[in-house]
Amino acid sequence: MKKRFYVLFKGQIQGVGFRFTVMMKARDLNITGSIRNLDDGNVEAYFEGEESAIYNLLRDLYHISGFIRIDDYYMKEVPCVNDSNFKVIY
Repeated sequence: MKKRFYVLFKGQIQGVGFRFTVMMKARDLNITGSIRNLDDGNVEAYFEGEESAIYNLLRDLYHISGFIRIDDYYMKEVPCVNDSNFKVIY
């Protein structure tokens, strides 16, 4: 079943390629939505797609090597908007 989630990520996630990495993984899993940096150092994203794919994406993000480190995230379901792709908002 298709669902949409708002996710707020906290950790070492700005200036380390996090948004690009999320975009590539989301596209691989047919997830649409968007991701952007916030002024407080956190990153917010909207993921829309199959619920299992979204949970797989979140699981995979915790196992990224390199400088990316997720300390915590907050997630809530929101209404679907039928995005056509996944994009990084600058």
